[in-house]
Amino acid sequence: MYQQKMATFLNLLDNYYVQDPNIDSLVEIGITEILKKLDPHSVYMNAEEIKKANEPLEGNFEGVGIQFQIYQDTIIVVHAITGGPSQKVGIQDGDKIIFVDTSKVAGVGINNDGVFKKLRGKKGTKVTIKIKRFGESELLDFEIVRDKIPIYAIEAQYMASPDIGYIKLARFSATATEETQAAIDSLKRKGAKKIILDLTSNGGGYLNQANALSDLFLSDGKLVVYSEGRSQPRIDLNATAEGNFEHGEVVIMVDQNTASASEIVSGAVQDWDRGLIIGRRTFGKGLVQKGYPLPDMSAVRLTMAHYYTPSGRNIQKPYTKGVDKYYEDIEERYEGGELFDITKIKLADSTKYYTQAKRVVYGGGGITPDIFVPLDTSWSSKYYGKLVRTGSFNQFVLEYVNSNRSFLEKRYPTVDVFIKDFEVDSVFLNKFYAFGKTKKAEPDSTENFSRSIPTIKNQLKGLIGQDLWSSSAYYQITNIQNPIYIRSLQAFMDDSFKKYGILPELASPVDRKKVSPEKKKELKK
Repeated sequence: MYQQKMATFLNLLDNYYVQDPNIDSLVEIGITEILKKLDPHSVYMNAEEIKKANEPLEGNFEGVGIQFQIYQDTIIVVHAITGGPSQKVGIQDGDKIIFVDTSKVAGVGINNDGVFKKLRGKKGTKVTIKIKRFGESELLDFEIVRDKIPIYAIEAQYMASPDIGYIKLARFSATATEETQAAIDSLKRKGAKKIILDLTSNGGGYLNQANALSDLFLSDGKLVVYSEGRSQPRIDLNATAEGNFEHGEVVIMVDQNTASASEIVSGAVQDWDRGLIIGRRTFGKGLVQKGYPLPDMSAVRLTMAHYYTPSGRNIQKPYTKGVDKYYEDIEERYEGGELFDITKIKLADSTKYYTQAKRVVYGGGGITPDIFVPLDTSWSSKYYGKLVRTGSFNQFVLEYVNSNRSFLEKRYPTVDVFIKDFEVDSVFLNKFYAFGKTKKAEPDSTENFSRSIPTIKNQLKGLIGQDLWSSSAYYQITNIQNPIYIRSLQAFMDDSFKKYGILPELASPVDRKKVSPEKKKELKK
C-alpha cells in the first residue's frame, strides 16, 4: 500500500502542481530525509558522490600524481608522489604550476576542485603543464601521461626503539592489510619484537580489511567479529593461520575519532587479551552498511546489520536523538570532561562483558581503552590556533624548504641526522612569526603564548622533515610530544602487560602446550 501511495502522490505532483516541481530533485530530498530518520550512517549518494567516496578506500585515483597546495593564488607542488607520472618526468617538490594545457591557472582564483578537474583524468590521457621553478628564469614545459595513483593506507612506519616498531594506519582501504603486513615484516627485519599500531583518527573503511588485519595478530580460528541484522543471519569472521605477528607485545593507540573498522580491530585484540588498547574511548560505530544501486546510477548505503566483538559487545553509541545530536557527542564528551578524566565516562552495568581472561570490558558506545590517556590542551593558545587556521605552518615551511632544499639535503643526508642535529632556534622562530604576521596571525597584546612554543617548534621541524623525506619523518618527530604515543612506549617498559593480564607468550593454543605449568604461574603473577 505504501508504494502505491507514494507513486500516486508523485504522479499528482508531476501532473497537477502549479509549477514544474522537479520530481527528480524532490525524490532525492525525500530519500535523504527518510534515511536521516533511520540512523546516522544510512545515506543516499549520487553517481559523482559515490566515485569521490570510494577513491580513498579503493586505494587509487587517476591523475598526474602530486600533492599540492594553493598559495598566493598559485598551485604549488608540495610533493611529487614517488613513482607517479609527475615524478617520472621530473616535476619537483616546490614547483609552481602556471599553465595547464593552454589555460593559465596562476593568479586567476583557482580552487581545489578546479585543480582536480584540470589535473585528474583517465589513465593514458595527456596533459601539458608549464612550471615556474626556483632558480630558473624561464617557464619549464612538461607533458605528463596520467596514470593510476596509489593512495596508501599507511602514513608512517619507523623503529621507535631498537625493538619497537611503529605503524600509523590512516584508513582501512582495499590495501590496508597488505600494507600493514609488509610494514610489520619490514620492521621485524630491523629488529622489531613489539608493535605499536596507531589507529587514532582512523575513521574505518572496509569490513573485510578489518577482519584480515586483525588476523595478522590473532591465532588460527579465533573469532574476530560477527554481524547480525533483521534480514541477515549471524555471520562469523574468524582468524586464520596467516598472521605475521601472532606473538609479541602489541599496543593499539586509539582516540575519540577512532571508528568503525578500527574499533573492530581494537575490540578483537582487547577481547582476546592479545594486546593493550591505550588512549581515549573510541567513536562508537557498530553498524554495517551495504550499497544498493538505484536505476539512475545513484545508490543508497543502507545499514543492514550490527557488528559485535568476540565477547558479544555491540559498541554502537545511541542515535535515537537524531543525526545532529549523534555527531555532537564528541563535543559533549569534551564539555562533560570525559576526554580529560576517565571517571567521567558513563559505563552501564548492562553493557558489561568479559575478555578471554575474564577482564571486564564495556559496550554501548565505543571501545574503552585499557589505559586511559587524557587529552592535553595545556600547550594550546589562541595564537597557535591563528597560525594553524591561516595555513602559516605549511606555507612557511614550503617556502623555506623550496629555497634551501639543496643545502638541507647536503647538511642532513638522513632522517636520523636531521632529527639529531636540526634545531628550530630563536632566529628561525622569529622569521616564522614575521611570516605569520603577513597572514594576519598575530598574538593578542595581552596573550602569553610561551606554552605553545615547544609545539610550534616541533610542528615546524616535523613539516620540514616531511617535505624532505616523507610523512614517516613527520610522525617520528611530532610523536615525541604525543601523550598517547609516550604512554604506549612506557607500557612496554613497565608492568602494564602483566597488570592487565596480557601474556604474549600464551598468544596461541600452540604456545600453551609448549609452556610449562611453572612458567604459566610465573607469567600470571
